Amino acid sequence: MRSGYRRSRSRSKAARCRSHSEESRQRDDPFKRGLALIRAGEFFAAHEELEDAWRPAEAAERDFLQGLVHVAVAWYQAGRANRVGCERQLKKARRRLAPYAPAHRGVDVDALLRQLEAAAETVDRGSLELAPPSL
Repeated sequence: MRSGYRRSRSRSKAARCRSHSEESRQRDDPFKRGLALIRAGEFFAAHEELEDAWRPAEAAERDFLQGLVHVAVAWYQAGRANRVGCERQLKKARRRLAPYAPAHRGVDVDALLRQLEAAAETVDRGSLELAPPSL
């Protein structure tokens, strides 16, 4: 009976190690950190992480990552009551992300483009109270 218990504990420990390893990889990935920070509403920090992902990226990935940087900066500018900055960033984000639709790297780009359009309409109506982006 005791040896079965040990095997069970041993598997749990292995599962914990795999989980820890996955968390560690995520912490080491600026793209994943950037997405998590956008989800958390930490837009300035998200833009910093996504820039770290963008700089060494392959050419084919750069516009996608820059588009996500523009998403983070648009919401950051909205939070600072900078309407012009927000408008410009929303426009840049849509332009850079559109070629990656419908989805890319786990991001539902179509849904994100709809969110960007809705945010632009909100800004056009004179409000900077943007619904948080969901990625």
